[in-house]
Amino acid sequence: MVARVAPEHPTQRQGVVSTRLVPPRPAQHPPPQQLSPQQLSKQGSGSQNVRGDAPTVSGVPDLVDAPEIFRTAVAALSAVRPRPEVRFGPIPAPARLAPWTYAWGLELAGGSHASASGRLVLLHEPEGQEAWGGTLRLVGFVRADLDVEFAGDPLLPAVGWSWLIDALHGRGAEHTALGGTVTQTSSARFGDIAGPERTDEVELRASWTPVGNDLGPHAGAFCELIAAAAGLPPVGVVALGRHRD
Repeated sequence: MVARVAPEHPTQRQGVVSTRLVPPRPAQHPPPQQLSPQQLSKQGSGSQNVRGDAPTVSGVPDLVDAPEIFRTAVAALSAVRPRPEVRFGPIPAPARLAPWTYAWGLELAGGSHASASGRLVLLHEPEGQEAWGGTLRLVGFVRADLDVEFAGDPLLPAVGWSWLIDALHGRGAEHTALGGTVTQTSSARFGDIAGPERTDEVELRASWTPVGNDLGPHAGAFCELIAAAAGLPPVGVVALGRHRD
């Protein structure tokens, strides 16, 4: 999940993240590894591994040689405790977006709500980038199943974008240079091919520059975003009148 490569700047325009940042299906990554705050607190300097005593996750090396600002950001983002329905943990990071990268995968299985998955990537460019307005950048992607009655709704993109805005503001996650896209997709299957006859999904891609040293609220906001995309009510609120088989 951590990658160290020669500096190569990703293409950015007005803060909108390129679709190249997202693999065709996040499920292709290994399942997220849930970490405890005690394990994360062992990250530190010297020879400590960012995962402490947690089992090794394939493709996720330690952060021994990473800049302190990046190690601190990784620890703060990793320490988030999402709601029980959301699995959140490290996955291999894309290697050519910035000199330092780290990624987390999110999964939310369906049931009384839609299924959803996503990825949150932390980028660090020690010299900074003009488009970012800083040295750290967060890139997020969420894909969620969509009920057929909502497919094609012209208001859905604006509503989907409001999920992210509300989550960031609700968590007090200060940021600048926020940009992204919301896309509706529909697929119909024909002939001898496995899967449902029709699938409808909503996809949100976004990137933003965090402000301040506390990045924990950003991870919390992203977990709230994926829950909203799946149709989960806020924690402590019981949804009425909807059930998915």
